[in-house]
Amino acid sequence: MKIRRPRRPRGFRLADSAQQLVGGFLLAGPFVVTEEVWTLAGNMSIFQALGTVAVVFATGYAALYAADTTRDKSDEPRLLGIPVRFISLMSVSFGSVAILALLFGAPSTFLDTTEVDVLAQTTFKAVSVGAMFSVVGAATADSIFVK
Repeated sequence: MKIRRPRRPRGFRLADSAQQLVGGFLLAGPFVVTEEVWTLAGNMSIFQALGTVAVVFATGYAALYAADTTRDKSDEPRLLGIPVRFISLMSVSFGSVAILALLFGAPSTFLDTTEVDVLAQTTFKAVSVGAMFSVVGAATADSIFVK
């Protein structure tokens, strides 16, 4: 009986970002168009939103490097000391929610104000909430399609 060592994932490629995009957009969509998310965001403090951002970062890091024991972050290319895969994951997680929110016109649909600062703050908070789910989809898609 021949014992096989698990294959080590290859370095980060553009295809990995594409996989993250698919997963991120897939799970971001339903939260962008849900009135409850925008109501919740409107009632959150900026500190709650920043806490949510921190949880998204922690969840993404754990999904990429703690849950996937075959991936070694020290083997991955880095930008300013941060693994490029992680930077891509965070960009996709927050970016997919922000892009969909703006494309769908969600802030003006769900918020009863024209004050730019209120719109911007509430949109930031809603994006942080949506990113909680988008990061799971993006990290899962990245991890599932390892070749």
